[in-house]
Amino acid sequence: MNSAVPPVTLEELAVLSQRASTVIERLRERVFAPGTQKQLELLFNVRTAAEMVGRSEKAIRDAETDGRLPEPVKDAATNRRHGYTLAEVNRMREVFGTLPHRAPEDPPLVMAVQNFKGGVGKSTLVVHLAQHFALKGYRVCVIDCDSQASTTAVFGLNPDVDVDEEEDTLYPFLQHGGPKTLHYALRATYWPGIALIPANLGLYDAEYEFAARMARDPTFILDRLREGVASIADQFDIILLDPPPALGMLSLSVLRAANALLIPAPPNNIDFASTAHFLKMMESTLAELARHGGAREYSFVKILTSKMNDQKSAHQAIKRMMDAVFPQDMLSASLKDSAEIDNATANLMTVYELTGPATRTETHKRCRAYLDAVGREVELLIRKTWPSHHRQLRKEGLL
Repeated sequence: MNSAVPPVTLEELAVLSQRASTVIERLRERVFAPGTQKQLELLFNVRTAAEMVGRSEKAIRDAETDGRLPEPVKDAATNRRHGYTLAEVNRMREVFGTLPHRAPEDPPLVMAVQNFKGGVGKSTLVVHLAQHFALKGYRVCVIDCDSQASTTAVFGLNPDVDVDEEEDTLYPFLQHGGPKTLHYALRATYWPGIALIPANLGLYDAEYEFAARMARDPTFILDRLREGVASIADQFDIILLDPPPALGMLSLSVLRAANALLIPAPPNNIDFASTAHFLKMMESTLAELARHGGAREYSFVKILTSKMNDQKSAHQAIKRMMDAVFPQDMLSASLKDSAEIDNATANLMTVYELTGPATRTETHKRCRAYLDAVGREVELLIRKTWPSHHRQLRKEGLL
């Protein structure tokens, strides 16, 4: 009896691929129901709005009374305010002069959330940081450079239906003779203050084209994304780049385009080793880029412990080792492993956009506190790069 396992044929691989596509389609049908468009349902009461704006509740009510702000929408039966949207809170910030925008002479912060290993929480971190900054009133752009398009999907776009790689992604710009700026690809999102350049699977073709052209035109390949980011940077305070989880031409372009790096690293042996390898590869990669005239300096390079589980002794041990090895390079805050994040992302949402009873659980409050701590620490690093913020930071004892 011949017990040899028969080889898998190309036809069988095609069937397997089709079945996987069917599963993805069913998942997306549930999230992207026909005729629906993702909306931000967050509302803030006057106390929370006052805290966000940096003014008193009385100041807000006075501004509504004297016409500087519109009268709030009230419930006809109770005469109570319905609550303020984020757009309305930003309008208050504008009236009171508390929008945290950088000054025109300050450099835009272009930060890549980068690691060459998948599954470290890269895209999750990008979308939560973007929304944290938007809640604070910053002008944010998210550029999805990953053909898996997870970030694009969380922002409410079906990559297979709503995104055309020839019109909506980075792909046309990365081609020789493409558009002169990235303005064509910018999309407003349902989050006030956040614009998106989406991605889909077609973006993967850019890897092949870049690799083919690298030998004869390295400067164009390495500088193209940096030039594209520069073409739109004056519109934003913070630009977040979500690169592919592998060392390829797009990842190299991201390293060249960014002026700050955030490296998520889970505290387990395999992921920590991968992060160490990533740092070593990045060192040699940046040296090679410099050899081609592309020396790059970063305002900061920080490592974030992601997917941290305090109940696991191994996680605690490796976290202590990370803090000892990288004493100046670790963020103080950690992004804890949380079912709240997993449950939200399973429905292509974030913790920040959950509403209703789900936000009153202790699990949600803890997770929100972790995310806020990470966001505040990164925000401070960003503000330190803006000279116009230095006076206020010194006043707050943060500089």
